[in-house]
Amino acid sequence: MYNEAASVGAVVRDLRWSFSRIVCVDDGSSDDCARVAAEAGATVVRHPANLGQGAALQTGFTYALRDPEVAYLVTFDSDGQHRRVDAEAMVTTARNEGVDVVLGSRFLGEAEVEVPPLRRLVLRAATTFTRLSTGLDLTDTHNGLRVLSRRAVESMDLTLDGMAHASQLLSRIAQHRLSYVEAPVTIAYTDYSRSRGQSNVNALNIAFDLALERLRGQG
Repeated sequence: MYNEAASVGAVVRDLRWSFSRIVCVDDGSSDDCARVAAEAGATVVRHPANLGQGAALQTGFTYALRDPEVAYLVTFDSDGQHRRVDAEAMVTTARNEGVDVVLGSRFLGEAEVEVPPLRRLVLRAATTFTRLSTGLDLTDTHNGLRVLSRRAVESMDLTLDGMAHASQLLSRIAQHRLSYVEAPVTIAYTDYSRSRGQSNVNALNIAFDLALERLRGQG
């Protein structure tokens, strides 16, 4: 989370109805979100500076793996756009089907607010790029709601610190031949979540980061 004091408290309190262990990674925030999350019942791990979503996610993975009882891990945005019921259903799918990863897809479900046209175009382009670069057959490649088995988390090793981590995570799934399925989820596109989301222009930076990673042979 990064400067999410306005939303993270409600998100954590809602998640506690279904999940007993909640970890929030404070990615160098300048607001009071770490205190808000802790008071709501989350364990907070802090970065001394803003390193980006990829680094925050990897920090969360590393922290979770310290607990030998963790069998599955859910990644969940702190801006309020994801639903707890979707996360619950995805955990059930992971357990019942025995897959390594369950990926949320807003294009299999019905969003509370229609995906903005330009946003939809960018996401479709990202999906095409992922299919060509990884071979994964997906409908939504940049959705933050995911369920990963312990084996999958141990395989991640995310090195891209910016928003490109989502595509790198998918590359790791392909690289390690992890089993996966998609599940329909609803995304709440509120004014707040829209203001907190990545810009469409930033998609160019994501593509550039991924291209560099491939040239370096890290993908």
